[in-house]
Amino acid sequence: MEKDSIIQQSGTDCETRGGFSLDAQQLSEYVRFQNPFLMIDRVTEVVPGKRVRGYKCFSANEWFFPGHFPGEPVVPGSLQFEAITQMLNVALNTLPDLAKVTTRLSSFDVKCRKQVLPGDRFDMEVDVLSWRRGVCRGRGVGYVNGEVACEADIALTIPAIIEQYIPG
Repeated sequence: MEKDSIIQQSGTDCETRGGFSLDAQQLSEYVRFQNPFLMIDRVTEVVPGKRVRGYKCFSANEWFFPGHFPGEPVVPGSLQFEAITQMLNVALNTLPDLAKVTTRLSSFDVKCRKQVLPGDRFDMEVDVLSWRRGVCRGRGVGYVNGEVACEADIALTIPAIIEQYIPG
């Protein structure tokens, strides 16, 4: 499966379509993740509660490459999944009153289809499929050079919201 074009919009273009972009500094205003566990370099487009696009450039100096695997480094599938999950968090955390809110992974289905190597740019597109009562379901795809590397269906919960709906 090939991706014809990866969305790479400037902040101005995104804003005319109802979204905006975030650099690393701006991203820190919305998410709690920090290096070395922040798996997003830039958000090229976010429409809060709907969709998010962005990327992570994996340099040869990443902390995990020496051990995964010596002499043949590849990005672990779990970190590809983490990057996609963090992007879904961005879609939520940019909603009003949800900046830096705690989320919990509820369920997921992930498929890694292509190796991601040092020097690769991992482009991600994540869509919110539903958002109700503190439960978010999303679908994300990570690409390298236009080819699908990782796909994930994810459910995240926000405990502070869910607790409002638990009978008492």
